[in-house]
Amino acid sequence: MDKILKIWFDGEWLYGHGDDGRVYRQSLLWYKTLMKASPEERQKYTFSGEGIHWRDLDTDVSFESFGYPEAEPTDLQRFFLTHPEINIAGFAERVGINATLMRNYINGFKNPSPETVAKIKACLKSIGQEYLKENF
Repeated sequence: MDKILKIWFDGEWLYGHGDDGRVYRQSLLWYKTLMKASPEERQKYTFSGEGIHWRDLDTDVSFESFGYPEAEPTDLQRFFLTHPEINIAGFAERVGINATLMRNYINGFKNPSPETVAKIKACLKSIGQEYLKENF
């Protein structure tokens, strides 16, 4: 697939019909602006040689990204993408992971080992338990 010829939205997905005849999809969790945009805003796009551009939303989606193997965020990525209020640098410090590496895990640029995922989940559970113990 070199180009996406047509796009549409369904729920939290952006779909694209490729020039190879296949249908591709990407989670809108990767594109917060598109996720929050109205149907009218989503329809105001243009195609370029490289991808799709929403001028009013200042958002771009490359054709290449439709071919990425992980259209669906992992459970770990989904958690952090849906909780932007969590300070990644502070959380990474608590877990003992470099903040840049943690961001790369969340954004799908790198894949954590199963041991690292377990360490991150244990830290999240620990924080949750601490909050439950607090007397508000």
